Amino acid sequence: MNTFRLPTILRAALPVALLALTACAPAPIYKTTGTVVVVPYGVAEAPERYANADIVWGGQIVNVHNFPDHSEVEVLGYPLDGSQRPQANMQGTGRFIAIIPGYAESLNYPAGALMTLTGRISGSRSGKVGEAMYVFPLVNVGQAHVWTADEMSSGKNNVHFGVGVGVGIH
Repeated sequence: MNTFRLPTILRAALPVALLALTACAPAPIYKTTGTVVVVPYGVAEAPERYANADIVWGGQIVNVHNFPDHSEVEVLGYPLDGSQRPQANMQGTGRFIAIIPGYAESLNYPAGALMTLTGRISGSRSGKVGEAMYVFPLVNVGQAHVWTADEMSSGKNNVHFGVGVGVGIH
């Protein structure tokens, strides 16, 4: 009977290689203990059910509005990866309004930038997206992080498996 056996060196190297690949991704930036796993459109459908729930959400900044005592950042939500980076290549999870105490400089929260935040759901507000009526969940922000391009690409492994010939420039 012929059985295939990996050479000893490959058997030893395989666990190390797998560990190295998983170690590439940065850790989540916020602790998620006690947070509710729900997406913005789920809250918009039943805001009273999620009143005062703690969340970790992320997405793409649409715009910033400053008021005398607070700022509101409209965000198009996206699913988060294991490092809590918004995955803008995925289906959006609904829009929400992040309420930040004080003044939020719009240059620090530019339209199109990706952000992740922790906060507590504080209700909802009807508004419009274009000409369509929309219900925006409101989130009182505890912490917020606007991602840089370098942060978004760091920790992503550049190992790709496939058959064929290709050229990649990184």
